[in-house]
This record gives sequence, structure tokens and C-alpha cells, in this order.
Amino acid sequence: MYEPAHLRTFLVVAQTLSFTGAAGRLGVRQSTVSQHVRRLEEAAGCRLFTRDTHRVELTEAGEAMLGFAGTILAAHERAAAFFSGTRLRGRLRFGVSEDFVSTRLPEILESFRRAHPEVDLELSVELSGVLYERLAAGALDLVLAKRRRPGDRRGQLVWRDRMVWIGAEGVRVDPDRPVPLILFPPPAITRARALEVLEREGRSWRITCTSGSLSGLTAAARAGLGVMAHTKGLVPPGLVRVPERAGLPELGAVEFVLVRGEREQGRGSDGVAGAVEALAGAILGGGDRLLPEGRG
Repeated sequence: MYEPAHLRTFLVVAQTLSFTGAAGRLGVRQSTVSQHVRRLEEAAGCRLFTRDTHRVELTEAGEAMLGFAGTILAAHERAAAFFSGTRLRGRLRFGVSEDFVSTRLPEILESFRRAHPEVDLELSVELSGVLYERLAAGALDLVLAKRRRPGDRRGQLVWRDRMVWIGAEGVRVDPDRPVPLILFPPPAITRARALEVLEREGRSWRITCTSGSLSGLTAAARAGLGVMAHTKGLVPPGLVRVPERAGLPELGAVEFVLVRGEREQGRGSDGVAGAVEALAGAILGGGDRLLPEGRG
């Protein structure tokens, strides 16, 4: 009833909220994206998006389709792998940013494992900066992390959001005192961004807590030790955005990308390459599930 190609296109449009952006990510013409969405809407018997010259938004039916699409595609991939007789094998070294530890990424990995049971998944959860270093050293095959800097075109866009200042409910930032900062250690991308914007605005700061884990930073923030820079759509429970009246500078946008590594010779690279593409496809197809439950 629902064509897998149409469902994949629908998910990318839902993630980017842009027919043009979806076409760029999928490597097809915008007219093809529009055609896929139209045919899916015909099959569903309802509108999935509202669009005008300025924006694209999901309808209520489109929100419902988000949940169904990932499930349908996962089942389709498992069936295709089972009946094709071409089972992927090998060890896939996957690195993922700390940002996703509290999201529904495990659902995507579980679905991938069911579809490809003979792929051994070696998972590393690290800071984005550390993941890029390990990727460059040949220690990882695929990385899901923040894009290093605006304008960097390396990697395949998965999700775009804003960075915001967060802290405990009622946290105060005195404009006449240094900003109390809770930070990841170098080479964390959020750390670099926070210090950069404060320096640019001439705002003094002091580091009140440093931790290599998101849970450590979250605990410090909940205790009222200061504020931290974080992705808007991934704010941990118990923390809130710092009010604008605090006068903290804008942190700008953040993009999460999939970056493939250079596979070493002699590692069974053909099998690893197939596993990399399969996992990348599962993440791109289930990007709505990267948000915490209830926020997607």
C-alpha cells in the first residue's frame, strides 16, 4: 500500500521541513520529492504537509505517519534482507555523540540489528570532537555527530536545530558578574561555541564545572552551578532554557551529520561498506526518532 521510496522521501521532508532540502539530501529533483509525497498522500487519503512559499509543516495526519513510516521501513528492510539471501557480515565501528544518549536511537539500532544479525556493532559514545579525531585515525567506520563548524560541508545532514543556553529552573545570570559555565572538556564543539560567542560579545565568564559526560553536566546544572550550551531539541529533563532577559548571546545553529570513515585495507571492506550504508540508511530513515520521546 505504501511504497518504501515514498516513505523514505516523506521522512526526509519531515526532518528538513523543506522540499528543496530533501531533494538535495536524497540526490533527486524537487519534482521527484513532490511526486513521492503526492503519491503517499493519495495512498493515505489525506494531506501530510501544508506548504506555502515560506514554510512546510506537518499536518496532524503527517505527525501520525511519522510513527508508522519508520516501522514500515524497518519491517521492509528485514524482509528484504531475509529473502534476498545477501546477508551483511563484519564488524561495524559506529561512533555517536553524547547528545543522543537520552534519545530513541536505541530503537533504530535494535531495528538494524534485527535486519542484519550477522553484523557485529561496536558502539562508541564520545564527544563530537573526539569522534572526529578517532574517525581521522581510522578507528571508526561511521560517526553521528555535530558538524564541526558552520559552512563545513563534510557529512550527510541528519538534523538541524538551534543551540540555546539552559540551566535549572529559576537559575539567575547576573549581568555584572562572569557567566558561570558548565562545560565539556576540549575538544567539545559546544564548549568552543559557548566560549567563542561570549568572547565575541565581550562577556566575562568563569568555568564552574567540567565533565566528560552529559549526565555529569546535567547533574551540575540541576544543582544550580551555572548554565550550559545545548541543543534546543535535546534539553535534558529537569533543565530549562535561560530567559532572554539574562542577556546571553545567541549561540547559533547546530547540524548533526553522518560522516563515513576511510576503511582500512584488509578489514573486509566490502562487507563493512555495506553495513555502513545500511546503518546510515536506517538513521536517515528514522531521523524523527532521534528526538526524545514526546518531542519528535
